[in-house]
Amino acid sequence: MTFAELAARDNAEWCDTMCRAHDSGGVFTERAWTSPVRTPLYYPDAVTLSPAATAADVLGGIDAGPGASVKDSFATLDLPGFDVLFEAQWIHHPAPATRPSPIVWEEATPGTLPAWERACFDGEVSGLFPAALLAEVSVLCGRIDGELVCGCVLTPRERVVGVSNVFAAGCDEDIAWAGVVAAAAARFPGRPLVGYEQDPSAALYHGFRATGPLRVWLKG
Repeated sequence: MTFAELAARDNAEWCDTMCRAHDSGGVFTERAWTSPVRTPLYYPDAVTLSPAATAADVLGGIDAGPGASVKDSFATLDLPGFDVLFEAQWIHHPAPATRPSPIVWEEATPGTLPAWERACFDGEVSGLFPAALLAEVSVLCGRIDGELVCGCVLTPRERVVGVSNVFAAGCDEDIAWAGVVAAAAARFPGRPLVGYEQDPSAALYHGFRATGPLRVWLKG
């Protein structure tokens, strides 16, 4: 598998974890992950897993009505009736070495998860991240002098660790990304990191590499 394919697989598994935490769940095939019911806010109804995926591989497994979204992981699909919501880049970081960081990282708990969510989404979202997620992924709070200043989600897989939901709410973005790399290296030594960003410049500055384009489509 290429790192873009590993990143797409990690992302699909993360979407499925989020759906299961909201009492639904999707279906994996060789070419795509699909959810037969509408997914939680910000999460696609389908994610392609192979450059060979077709529109039929995704549209047949979802509610393709208005509001449906598809993560076209290799920017290869043609989806009539859908518009491109945004384009982004998959990113990959070779297994990072441990390094010092001014940020103290801690796992979110059911008690601190609401504060993490408010900081991540600027207070605009509530209840998107149920406590059930904490049994499967690492939701990390980054603190300086006890204050929550940044955060991320790490999703450990057999070959890679997914990095998502990186935010800086009380520190510089560069400090947050440097801290995320350090936190991943400390918790999952020897494993490369994967993810995606619409603007990957901060991640690239901290050792990530762009590994391929993706698109997210939305049905109007």
